[in-house]
Amino acid sequence: MATTAPTTGTSNRFQHTRRSRWWLEVGWKYPLAALIIFYAAFPLVFVLSASLDERGSLAGTQRLFGSISFENYQNLNDTLFWTWVGNTLFIGLSAAIGAVLMGAAAAYAFSRFRFQGRRSSLTGLLILQMFPQTVAFVAVFLLLISLGEVIPALGINSKIALICVYLGTALGSNTFLMYGFFNSIPQEMDEAAKIDGASHSQIFWGMIMPLVRPVLAVVGLLAFVSAFGDFILARIILVSSENWTLAVGMYQWVSDQLTARWGIFSAGTVIAALPVLVLFLALQRYIVGGLTAGSVKG
Repeated sequence: MATTAPTTGTSNRFQHTRRSRWWLEVGWKYPLAALIIFYAAFPLVFVLSASLDERGSLAGTQRLFGSISFENYQNLNDTLFWTWVGNTLFIGLSAAIGAVLMGAAAAYAFSRFRFQGRRSSLTGLLILQMFPQTVAFVAVFLLLISLGEVIPALGINSKIALICVYLGTALGSNTFLMYGFFNSIPQEMDEAAKIDGASHSQIFWGMIMPLVRPVLAVVGLLAFVSAFGDFILARIILVSSENWTLAVGMYQWVSDQLTARWGIFSAGTVIAALPVLVLFLALQRYIVGGLTAGSVKG
């Protein structure tokens, strides 16, 4: 008995030391992770609860999922919501595809070709990205007014004009993001393909583009999300309600404090989140590689 007590005390101290070390090194991360998850998930759960509340008001919501009704979702059919969904998907997908093609072509040219003005062009693109887009709003509006007098399809209240504006504003950042990724591909592969008789277009489409799929997915995703959630440019350019995007159209439901329709707004928000969620899940395996590889190579 005299030898057992010290052994037990030493074991307890050792276990206490291990628990203390575990809390200092690992354990504290679990409460922090739970807090972050709660902070991120609570607004989403609250919006979902509000979309199922038939009262259609956020002020009287005291507990989550107090009442469950799909009336707000049914009321969406009485509005132009699905028209706005179609407009948003058309603009977002067109902007994403255009951003990928234009950015890839520009990055390939800067990465593979040596021409006069190459370095100054890259510097100019970098300088243009330093200015916020809000600086160009007035210029874009006046430009589209003048352009619409000549080409109505590219004037005010045109979805094509809005897509062109999105492509122009994102070209510089997309080019720089892809430029670093293109530089990570050895040029010896291009030279070997040229020896075999391949043209520049064959090298670009058949060899380079499949190798840079991660950054293409990232650029397309960022362009789609940016166009999908944009409000200011869409509100400036699109005038008629039939051409509005989701951000502009749904804002009209809550712009007036006295007649705000928060229930239908929440229902529309839940549905509007689905395309972005599906796209993230479909491209998630490319996101990490596409964002990191281009930033550390080149």
